[in-house]
Amino acid sequence: MTVYDVLVAFAVLSLLLLIALALRQRLALLRQLGLPEALIAGLLGLAVGPYGPVQLVPDTVVEVWAQAPAALIALVFATLFLGQRLPSPQRLWQRAAHQTAFSMVIGFGQYLVAGIVVLALLQPLLGSHPLMATLVEVGFEGGHGTAAGMGRTYTDLGFPAGRTLALAMATVGVIASVLLGTVLVLVGQARSWLLRHRHRSPAALVGGRKESFGAKERLAAEEAAGLIPAHQVISLDVLTLNLCLAGVAVGIGVVIKQAIVQIAPLFEAVPVFPLAMVGGLLIQLLLQKLNQPFLASATDQASIASLAMDVLITAAMASLNLPLLADNLLPFTLLALTGLTWNVLMVLVLAPRLFSDAWFERAIADFGQATGSTANGLLLLRMADPMGHSHVMEAFSFKQLLFEPFLGGGLITVFAPLAINAMGLGRSTTTLE
Repeated sequence: MTVYDVLVAFAVLSLLLLIALALRQRLALLRQLGLPEALIAGLLGLAVGPYGPVQLVPDTVVEVWAQAPAALIALVFATLFLGQRLPSPQRLWQRAAHQTAFSMVIGFGQYLVAGIVVLALLQPLLGSHPLMATLVEVGFEGGHGTAAGMGRTYTDLGFPAGRTLALAMATVGVIASVLLGTVLVLVGQARSWLLRHRHRSPAALVGGRKESFGAKERLAAEEAAGLIPAHQVISLDVLTLNLCLAGVAVGIGVVIKQAIVQIAPLFEAVPVFPLAMVGGLLIQLLLQKLNQPFLASATDQASIASLAMDVLITAAMASLNLPLLADNLLPFTLLALTGLTWNVLMVLVLAPRLFSDAWFERAIADFGQATGSTANGLLLLRMADPMGHSHVMEAFSFKQLLFEPFLGGGLITVFAPLAINAMGLGRSTTTLE
């Protein structure tokens, strides 16, 4: 691999993203399916790669694509807490406890049902690898970024097909979350499950006007509260400063991993990205302690994460190993159907019994995230509650602070394959349960 290969790889990814942008603007079907430009670009890259029908991209470029996600996902996770005003633990728990509990049940349940299917069917009948039991949670809850980031862990644990299968599972999840989620919203409308069809929430009215909970208003409030004091003079560009903070967070994650490996070499397979999230949290706490929280901008950190995630998804999908997917198509399909069935059952069975208010809106937001991505969850919530009557947005946002450090790419997602490898699938499945 040479510098020339890296430059060509970047140039081709950029071109693919621009083509995907044009296609999504022109083709209504792509917009209706909720496919992001990065995923479309990745599929285009797959079509012109070594396993596609039009083989235009050389293997050396695909090799660069395959290695890029591991670094990019660390950058994405490093930005999660930077620039965020961390609420007090008491307020966080009051607003997000039930939402977090629902998400945890879905996430741990994905391990449970997938583990049962692998133990009862896939291992004895097809000889499937026990780590296939992790694919549903990694692909659905974690998404493309987590799936790509877990690639080295799977390879180190003797499951090289894991990265490809997890990425394919994430793609199925993005599409299924929109299609199934839309069906669920339509059913909810027909059966009057939606809050706006039952009654108008008095709390949503202030002086005869609906209180605004739109993204633009919240972003404006965040920016107004985080203005840099007049006496502070910073010569660095704001985006450069925030990229430096994210980079230091990744560095802290690397140091933490090295320290862990020195103590317990067993954890060599642990990726850096969840530890980079810890690094970002430590930096944010330090900035607050020093009364300098304005140095980290939530807006710029989100821009850095979006850039890294777009390039990550495109590169990961474009370097997908299709022969590995074809070799595992039957067990993959069974696991995908099992995961989707579990997620739908949680919406229809658990949510009405767990939530005392706006149960459908709360459930459909988590269904979108637990099947596809956070963006899918927000999309479905907007479909079910376009005027913000349910006030679910705040609980859903606060829940991320309690949920993401553990599942959907957090510590449990990372350590689950290690647990299965060390204890065996049967014992680890009952432990997760």
